[in-house]
Amino acid sequence: MPDSPSPRLRPTPPTPAVVHEIVYRALIEDLAGGDLTTDATVPAELTGLGVAISKSPLLACGSTVAQAVFAAVDPKLEFETLVPDGMWVPADRALWEVRGSARSILMAERTALNFVQHMSGIATLAHRFMREIPVGSSTRIADTRKTAPGLRALERYAVRAGGAHNHRDDVGSAILIKDNHIVASGGVAAAVLRARARAPHTSKIEIEVANLQQLEQALAAKVDVVMLDNFELEQIRKAVALIAGRALVEVSGNVTLERVAELARAGADVISVGALTHSAPAADVSLGIRTPMPERPMAA
Repeated sequence: MPDSPSPRLRPTPPTPAVVHEIVYRALIEDLAGGDLTTDATVPAELTGLGVAISKSPLLACGSTVAQAVFAAVDPKLEFETLVPDGMWVPADRALWEVRGSARSILMAERTALNFVQHMSGIATLAHRFMREIPVGSSTRIADTRKTAPGLRALERYAVRAGGAHNHRDDVGSAILIKDNHIVASGGVAAAVLRARARAPHTSKIEIEVANLQQLEQALAAKVDVVMLDNFELEQIRKAVALIAGRALVEVSGNVTLERVAELARAGADVISVGALTHSAPAADVSLGIRTPMPERPMAA
């Protein structure tokens, strides 16, 4: 794996206000009753150093969120990021460290690691999908709205940290006519006509089609983006030839790492992958604590 995407491509994390809200809810979930074990076993005056270590190769992501967790538990804790988000690291690499009250570090540890493991897992999987795109291809890998409730901002950021792209942020940010919309509105033409009448001038119209007949109807209605849902490879080639540049081509459904290259070569402009967020395995990250807190090395 390469060390990292280009530094200039590293995305901006969600705003502190967004991160704070997510972290606040997570800490209420874990610490509403306090930390009985830590309070019972760890002296209040004890200080420590916690170091997050990658236990397997991964794409680092989530240090900003981990920092917010520790700050919310104890503003006096000192946090330092050692590996920036979006950088590929081998196993046994220190990712970030936190210094201060051992009690505070232990209270925040699990919540911080939960975020970092989840976000690094998504970033790592997104990076692996991106590596399957043939050299010279402009095909994009994109996520979907199949995100964990309440965590979309963090999961979408992790996808970007992995070098992939985001689909629409929410149902109000773009028009995407899916199979049930087509049924409920009375067909492809009717659905597109109604969508165009209500869409802001800044919004493109995308429609999901299940076969070439629906595709022809969508093209006749002059949609901007066509999603080929669960098309076989030969069907995709026929669809791309039929579209002939009249609409952006998105391919979705049953997308695996092994299929990315052939889908890109078949003419997909965008390959959307729900698995980036809903099925990414958590990265293996642990936090080791040393007490009492060691002194910082003297500057040379």
